[in-house]
Amino acid sequence: MIAIFALAIEIGIDPTLVEIGSIEITWHGLFTALGVVAGVAIAVVLGRRAGYSEDTVYNVALALVVGGIIGARALYVIENWGEFEDDLGNIVAINTGGISIYGALIGGAIGAWLYAIIAKVPNIPRGADIGAIAATVGMAVGRIGDVINGEHFAKTTDLPWGIIYTHPNSPSFLRFGPEAEPQHPAVAYELIGDLFIFVILLVIYYKVPRAGATFFAWVFLYGLLRFAVSFLRLDNEIIGGLTAAQVIAIVAMPIGLAGMIYLLRTPPAEERRAQRKRREDQDQEPPPPPEPLEEPSAS
Repeated sequence: MIAIFALAIEIGIDPTLVEIGSIEITWHGLFTALGVVAGVAIAVVLGRRAGYSEDTVYNVALALVVGGIIGARALYVIENWGEFEDDLGNIVAINTGGISIYGALIGGAIGAWLYAIIAKVPNIPRGADIGAIAATVGMAVGRIGDVINGEHFAKTTDLPWGIIYTHPNSPSFLRFGPEAEPQHPAVAYELIGDLFIFVILLVIYYKVPRAGATFFAWVFLYGLLRFAVSFLRLDNEIIGGLTAAQVIAIVAMPIGLAGMIYLLRTPPAEERRAQRKRREDQDQEPPPPPEPLEEPSAS
């Protein structure tokens, strides 16, 4: 299909924002940090309203970030094992780049969950709801840096719009060259999708009084978004023409959907205990006294 480009956006920004000696600050790194800050700020606001202390929120956030970094690198290494099998030392060289957002989500969720268990944080399902909302905001902010850097490659667009990277240091320019055709702004699609998911999660969080429902909705919605957007990206395929993100999404979506259905159809433990208590009280009530027999009337 030949597309007539009504809008071909050129991005000629140097991916490196500041370089001081051997220290490099990229747009990706800047907006990743800003995403963490934005996510933690949202978590603090929602957590305070839900009855959590700020210290608890910050500690859980720290565990989430540490777990996220480990998970992000681990999944990237798995997806791109060919880059590391001859030099295993590069696995820990995270400063050279190479992370997976899905790995960050999985690792972050595990890290936060483990801390919550060890620290005996109350109402973990509600905390998971807050974490899902915060993570979505953080991802949306972080994707701004991805859009600027051009480090996630996408297929040539067949729509009336596309994006071209023109700076010589951009990874996309280095891969496709100066004669590159406009590609799908796939990462921008994901950014927009994250914002839509954020709004949906807020509605569920405030309208559905069931702890955990927001978290499982996020698992399903983000899986759906990532599965669809990955068809436009040029990520490594691992099985059956699917990328690692799509395989994870295929597993995640049924889990998210099943979790929502279960929570919405099953009353919480407090309500079940109240229902059981009412039944027990009814069983223990003495039977009503028998009605007196009517004396036969004289005929």
